[in-house]
Amino acid sequence: MPARTRRPRRNDALSAALGYFRDLGVREVHLPKLTAKAPPAEAGRRPAAVPPTAPAPEKARSSVEPADSAVLPAARAFPDLASVQSAVAACQLCGLCRTRTQTVFADGTGRSRLMFVGEAPGADEDASGVPFVGRAGQLLTKMVESGMGLSRSDVYIANVLKCRPPGNRNPEPDEIASCRPYLDAQIDLVRPAVLVALGKFAAQFLLETEEPISRLRGRWGSRHGIPVMPTYHPSFLLRQPDRKKEAWEDLQQVLFKLGLPVPRKKTEPTP
Repeated sequence: MPARTRRPRRNDALSAALGYFRDLGVREVHLPKLTAKAPPAEAGRRPAAVPPTAPAPEKARSSVEPADSAVLPAARAFPDLASVQSAVAACQLCGLCRTRTQTVFADGTGRSRLMFVGEAPGADEDASGVPFVGRAGQLLTKMVESGMGLSRSDVYIANVLKCRPPGNRNPEPDEIASCRPYLDAQIDLVRPAVLVALGKFAAQFLLETEEPISRLRGRWGSRHGIPVMPTYHPSFLLRQPDRKKEAWEDLQQVLFKLGLPVPRKKTEPTP
């Protein structure tokens, strides 16, 4: 007797779909109301004509929304940044939840035209819960305030990962995938005019590429209609201070894109 072929369970696809949205942070799924199935048409009788349905009017686009932007599925799961932060604080989607001191969500009001994205928290950030507060963070603050003429409170700062990798190692693909919905939601809710990618992992995440940062930096990209400027991570600049000039050139492009003046360098008074 030939082996009987196992028919797939009807709820496999539904379970997979529900699991996908659960990982995105969705806790409720609203299904359309079921209607009674119409009886089959009798033989020889033509079905009654159904009047055409008028198409729904297109929703007006916000004047502040980029023309080619798209609302991300992750952002639709969160009504505001506070709900994203709560989900991050309770997240256990990857192994970093077992080694973190606390999650590191963001710094800023969420109403900024300029958003910086780094790769992951370090030891100082893991202890404080605030991104970019260690040596690299101090350099970033100097780049923003002394270089660009802005206040740190004027910008929004986040990372690809919300938990510190042990030993400050590089982020792993599964960790990036687990945190993706959170950063996607942050970007879509803040809706900055410009994104600055700090380092390899942030640039590759935002631009969905595997090109090295040495080839990406200084070249404008785009993520859902938002201009992206990749540049070096401040921690790299601490190790390679001769590259600060290139990073400053990248930030000048950001100022031009925002329509802001480039501050003049302050000269030291002569004795």
